[in-house]
Amino acid sequence: MARDIKSVAKHFHIDAELVDAKLLARGHINDTYILASEKHGVTSRYVLQRINHTVFKDPPSMMTNIIRVTEHISAKMREINAPLASRQLTVIAADDGRGYYEDIDGNFWRVYNFIENAVTHDSLESTELACEAARMFGWFQRMLIDLPGPVLHESIGDFHNTPRRSEVFQEVLAADRLNRAKDARPEIDFVSENLGLCNVLLDLAGKGEIPVRIAHNDTKINNVMLDERTNKGVCVIDLDTVMPGLSVYDFADMIRTATCSAQEDERDLSKVAVDISMFEALVRGFAAETSRFLTFVEKKHLVFAGKLITFEQLIRFLTDYLAGDVYYKISRQRHNLDRSRTQMKLLESIIEREEAMNELVELVFEKSSA
Repeated sequence: MARDIKSVAKHFHIDAELVDAKLLARGHINDTYILASEKHGVTSRYVLQRINHTVFKDPPSMMTNIIRVTEHISAKMREINAPLASRQLTVIAADDGRGYYEDIDGNFWRVYNFIENAVTHDSLESTELACEAARMFGWFQRMLIDLPGPVLHESIGDFHNTPRRSEVFQEVLAADRLNRAKDARPEIDFVSENLGLCNVLLDLAGKGEIPVRIAHNDTKINNVMLDERTNKGVCVIDLDTVMPGLSVYDFADMIRTATCSAQEDERDLSKVAVDISMFEALVRGFAAETSRFLTFVEKKHLVFAGKLITFEQLIRFLTDYLAGDVYYKISRQRHNLDRSRTQMKLLESIIEREEAMNELVELVFEKSSA
């Protein structure tokens, strides 16, 4: 076990001897270790993470968000479902009572409980799995609609500010310092023709027609933990981006990441299309938890939000390609251009199926509200 990990772990309320620490080889932002401690022959596990303070500029504020959210959910679950309450994410206090420890090098560390007998999935293997994952993200929002106290902090500013993303795109395009625009003309033209998408949801929110809620903002399938025996939802994890936002953004990112089986950088664009059966499963799951609190305008814009978030990701990939691949890691030439083309094809597929998708949303939510 690395000596520095043991020295970090001792600053947290782990009432047992630390016997092992393994680096978890997944995750693109934070460094994660699985700790094992032992007391009286009983082994307990924890999750230790070094927070990437380059991405998250204010770890103390972010941890304040996470503590408020996790404590609120656990308190509600103790009243509703005590066994499941014990399997919710819990922040382990540091030796000064805070939910994090800052070392002498300025690194921020935190410890969570380890959720036993639960698993995550990196891909959707069935519509049943899609439905349950979507239900859990809807459940997460429902648990937090009555969170008391002040508004949560913004852990990343302008996270879904698509108008700002489009401004940066246009600035990078105008400069075209690497003379790459000539190789991406169809994608550039497509973005330019669809810039009208960017302001719709923020304008509605600004007028109060869509409420600002607490959003997860990273609704990938592997951020839901499922019971390893029943495949039923246990809890939602990876709460770094939980902050004020729009409920429709969370459903939208599920459309973008879960309705198409092709990889995000797939070069065979014939494989890129919305799977309507997978989309319907997502709607059923999400509606089961949100149908009674989402407004009419929110429900009406769920599919539109899917278009917008896919468009936003297209802008981000294309901007990075034009800028010289400075943000997203690449493994081949024109990798970010390939990614932008995949997003463009997916967006075209959503637009093509938009009417049918909207009809499904209306039908499923009507049934869930009955």
